[in-house]
Amino acid sequence: MSTVRTASAQYQPLGKDGQGHVSLGSGVLSEQPYGFNTRFEDKAGTNPEELIAAAHASCYAMALSFGLAEAGFEAGKLNVDAAVTLEKDGDGFTVTQSALILNAKVDGMDEKEFEAVANDAKDNCPISKLLNAEITLEYSFRN
Repeated sequence: MSTVRTASAQYQPLGKDGQGHVSLGSGVLSEQPYGFNTRFEDKAGTNPEELIAAAHASCYAMALSFGLAEAGFEAGKLNVDAAVTLEKDGDGFTVTQSALILNAKVDGMDEKEFEAVANDAKDNCPISKLLNAEITLEYSFRN
């Protein structure tokens, strides 16, 4: 089974004064602004790290939910936050961490078993794996 999801981004003019817009293929997010001021200041809009945090929190919650169901547990609730850290790295920046914060209630499960399932989901959710994945690039260029 293979699933492909898409997103698109535009950015102009170039550099710090530029402004971008990002859209998801599903249409749920459309033409949302992003730029220097939404990434490093408190202006309205989104930024890449916030989008990664949303992806990681939702992917982890789903992976953990599936793992708990496989372990025989169906009644419960999971709340997951993710905090993605962007740090200065020489002349650029690096995403250094995605910290998952979990609040869970699983009826009838002991903590030791929960911890094992929770850690397995952390290590194996597709977005956790993506954060250490090969990155490919195809491009066309014109000037």
